[in-house]
Amino acid sequence: MAEAGPGGDRAPRRDEAWWRGHRGEWYVVLQFVLFALVAAGPSTWDGHPAWAFPDGWVMSASAAVLIAGGAALAIAGAWQHGAGIQALPYPREDAAALYTGPYRLVRHPMYSGAVCIAFGWAIWRRGWLTLVYAALLFLLFDAKARREEQWLVERFPSYAGYRRRVRKLLPFLY
Repeated sequence: MAEAGPGGDRAPRRDEAWWRGHRGEWYVVLQFVLFALVAAGPSTWDGHPAWAFPDGWVMSASAAVLIAGGAALAIAGAWQHGAGIQALPYPREDAAALYTGPYRLVRHPMYSGAVCIAFGWAIWRRGWLTLVYAALLFLLFDAKARREEQWLVERFPSYAGYRRRVRKLLPFLY
């Protein structure tokens, strides 16, 4: 059995069954379900009103900017992580706290980038349901980031100060 962490939580062991979710596995399962819905799920319900936003170059350009900006942010975050990247929110044993590069703008650039891509794709597809899936993805990443940050503060005491200075998911906003 693993020992209790500073917050009273038991530190997860690598050999525990994944489905118990001790390292945040269920967040990852849910995020991939939402990725699939955003990418290929139904964009509207049959018989419900169609997309009512203006349909023109401004919407298409906005969608393209969100997708490109989100991809750049997510790629920069992944690049900064290098070989230490993983989908689980529980930090690896060899993890290091990251405060530079895209992490100066937002604490979770890969989550932030994925959310921007999802909203951009929803606008591009002009689908109400796709917007709902993107909003659910945002809420999931917010919850996943909250749990991840509990573990990060336990592992890296300097993370608490960083968390006060830098926004969580939306640069300069949230």
